[in-house]
Amino acid sequence: MATAVGQYVLGEISLGKAAEAAGMSRWEFEEVLRDAGFDALYGPRTDDQLEEELDTARNLGE
Repeated sequence: MATAVGQYVLGEISLGKAAEAAGMSRWEFEEVLRDAGFDALYGPRTDDQLEEELDTARNLGE
């Protein structure tokens, strides 16, 4: 779980991916973050994450 928290806080993985890596729901993982003193951030945090989200949205429209 510590690895998932660290990767999330550093912006290396998304909230959903971090929760999945920790074996939790997103809401459970958000609680872990709060308990550890971090806020959950929503939306893309890097250009790569933004591009990935845009690609996903474009593919849904096809």
